[in-house]
Amino acid sequence: MSLSRGSGSAWLAEPSRRDEQSGPGRKDERSSGPGMKDERSSGPDKDRASMASAREENVYMAKLAEQAERYEEMVEFMEKVVAAADGAEELTVEERNLLSVAYKNVIGARRASWRIISSIEQKEESRGNEDHVASIKDYRSKIESELTSICNGILKLLDSKLIGAASSGDSKVFYLKMKGDYHRYLAEFKTGSERKEAAENTLSAYKSAQEIANAELAPTHPIRLGLALNFSVFYYEILNSPDRACSLAKQAFDEAIAELDTLGEESYKDSTLIMQLLRDNLTLWTSDMQDDGGDEIKEASKPDNEQ
Repeated sequence: MSLSRGSGSAWLAEPSRRDEQSGPGRKDERSSGPGMKDERSSGPDKDRASMASAREENVYMAKLAEQAERYEEMVEFMEKVVAAADGAEELTVEERNLLSVAYKNVIGARRASWRIISSIEQKEESRGNEDHVASIKDYRSKIESELTSICNGILKLLDSKLIGAASSGDSKVFYLKMKGDYHRYLAEFKTGSERKEAAENTLSAYKSAQEIANAELAPTHPIRLGLALNFSVFYYEILNSPDRACSLAKQAFDEAIAELDTLGEESYKDSTLIMQLLRDNLTLWTSDMQDDGGDEIKEASKPDNEQ
């Protein structure tokens, strides 16, 4: 099996998936969702229909905000969708993907800003420009406050509603992976005890997700592969454990390769893309673990057709 090489945009800081709106079944999910037939009825049924209609409207508005690249508003619409989920009711696959895309873009912009500002700060420090360094530190602190607020927002949703309502294996892994991701983003810029706590929370979430993924998802499943990719990045970047990072990534890649012939056409593109990212990181890490200034490490984007 030969995998085509990626485009070389090596950072891939978990980009948004612009084509996820075009997946099959979208019209049906809006037009024939729960409660739609009862909209003309009265009493509790009418209330449920109204809630379903409002939920679908917020889903539609989230898609609209995504097309307009207004991701903060996309987050707001999807938070309303989560709030509208009744009790233990979980989000649909489409809804959870939209929520992930919304937060991924909002956090991704700040992560990119933080890395740029931190790089400039290092250069100014090396030049001895103390006045500039002081201004940069203040500006970096502002970005870090935004990062903290965003991460805390999605982590609260995950802990209070989403993880508890998840029933299927893939949804449990999806949300636990997401929990690990946002604790990892905190660990990227926190220091001291806060960084230690964020790293411990990341490890706990990823391990919980890994246990379920290994038991319930195929080695070729895009969510399982994405978890392995991001978990290995955590070992490499946050825990400074290149050997464990390589071991995890290689095992995930080898297990997927062994079952590639059984992979359905629907998820073939998603799975092979993540396998390529795993292989690219392995190549990077094993070829020159000492080179911190080389190609940037790749993380998982959200697969096109998560099931």
